[in-house]
This record gives sequence, C-alpha cells and structure tokens, in this order.
Amino acid sequence: MNVKQILGSKGSEVVFVAPGCKVSEVSKVFGERRIGAVPVMDKGRLVGIVSERDVVRGLAIRGAAVLDDAVDTLMTRSVATCTGEATLNELMEMMTERRIRHVPVVEDGKLIGIVSVGDVVKERLQETQQEADALKEYIATA
Repeated sequence: MNVKQILGSKGSEVVFVAPGCKVSEVSKVFGERRIGAVPVMDKGRLVGIVSERDVVRGLAIRGAAVLDDAVDTLMTRSVATCTGEATLNELMEMMTERRIRHVPVVEDGKLIGIVSVGDVVKERLQETQQEADALKEYIATA
C-alpha cells in the first residue's frame, strides 16, 4: 500500500490557506471541514502547515488575541512531506518519529494531497482484516 492508493480511496482534495489568513478564519475551516490541519500555500508553493495543536498552543501563550494574528505566526515552516510512492510503513514511521498527524503529499513541487494519521490507521486496519480473512480461508480449506 502506498500514499497514492490512500489518496485514491479518500480523494485528493486539499483545503489550504494563505499565510496572511487570520487564525480565527483557519479555526472556522477546522470546524466546518472537520479537519485537524491545513497546508499554508503562497503563490502555489507549500510554505507551512498549521494544525489545531498550533492554535491551542497559541491560545495558551497569547490568549484570545492570537485569533487576530496571521497563521504564519503559528504555522510550522519546516514541513515534513512525502510523495505518492511512499509506503504505508514509511508514513507510519515518519509520523511516529516526528510526532505529527498530517503529512502533505508533494510531487514535482506541487501539493497533490494530504494524509492524516486517521487515514493511515484506516488503511492499516483494512489490511489487517484482509490478512485475517485470508488466513481463515486458508485454514478452512486445508
């Protein structure tokens, strides 16, 4: 299983914001779209990612005033990305090592999707179920 296959089943639509977008606006996007992170794009280029965690951290430090700040004050600038060819295991390893929940998928410098830890868990559970079903079938026919 690779990232392209995950995007094929979940879709490759990516919601993104500009660096000057207010934190209050990105917070609305999180709630309306039921997502936990949004890539930050500037002139078609990935320049960061902002997550619910970033907003909560900003609120803890600056209080409600952070809601009027631009997302580029909170975003992670050094974004961990992958390609569509990355395997499920590689993605799990990256997410675990870096303690991240969302990974933008970039091919030839272009953002083509985003994969969340929920997407990874869903795919892994399906793989495990298929393996269990195959073993049961094998045992039943042996």
